[in-house]
Parts: sequence; C-alpha cells; structure tokens
Amino acid sequence: MQKRNITFELTTFDSLGELSGEDANLMAEAVAARKNAYAPYSNFQVGAAVLLESGEIVIGNNQENASYPSGLCAERVAVFYAGAKYPGVGIKSIAITATSTTYQLTEPAAPCGNCRQSISEYEVRQKSPIALLMMGETGKILKCDSMADLLPLGFDSSFL
Repeated sequence: MQKRNITFELTTFDSLGELSGEDANLMAEAVAARKNAYAPYSNFQVGAAVLLESGEIVIGNNQENASYPSGLCAERVAVFYAGAKYPGVGIKSIAITATSTTYQLTEPAAPCGNCRQSISEYEVRQKSPIALLMMGETGKILKCDSMADLLPLGFDSSFL
C-alpha cells in the first residue's frame, strides 16, 4: 500500500484592491451579474464572469426553478454560453462571487461539484488551465491556477 498526498497552491487576497487590473475587472463583472441572479427559493445569488483568450468577457448568474433540479448554476450558465457563442476560443479565467439576501456571506464560495466537472471538461479540451477567482459578498478573495486543483483525479474523456 502507498499513500499519496495531493496538494495545490491557493492565493489569498485580503481585498479587491490587491487583485491585478484584469482580475479586478473580471470580478466586477461577476458582481454585476450576481445582482441579476434569479434565486427566489434559496436567496443565494451567484454571479460568474468568464474571461476568454480573445479578451471577451461572458457573464452568467444562477437561475433557479420551482423544480429545483431544473435550475442552473452561474458558472455553468457563463461557461456554456461562452462555448456556444465563441466556440473554439479558450477560457483564461473565471470569477465567481456569491451573496445571500438573508445573511452576509464573508467567505468565498467555490463551485459545486457539477460546475467543477463542467469547467474541467473545458480545461481538458483546451489543454490549458483555467484560473478561478472566488469571493463572497465581502472579505477575502481566493485564486487557484487551475480547475484541476479543485478537482484532483477528475473524470474526463480518457476514461471512456
């Protein structure tokens, strides 16, 4: 038997002012998208902004439904829209921010498992990492350099 330790680096920023101009702009787009989320059931609003290799920014927000499984997360809305509108253009980074209408979210919200898998598919397909920026309503911002960091031992087409 052999045990392995899987680790990754995560950068923590104390405020938006510490981000590069490109990352700060992307997070501002995610915050704007968050404000238009349709979240009447969870009261948990999420915004995502995708920066493409072309410099284009595509946004998305969570869209809930009374039939809960029919809703879609902000990250997948943005990534799927980017794939549909700009096929073949790589994704450079994604900014994600969340808030609640019932409490103040001071910790960054990371993508759910479905979103991690979906973003991983794009990362594997384009053969280059997708950086992720994650933020709550206030507080610190986390950045990881690749979806593979958040989804180690991921499932992809090589298993099929």
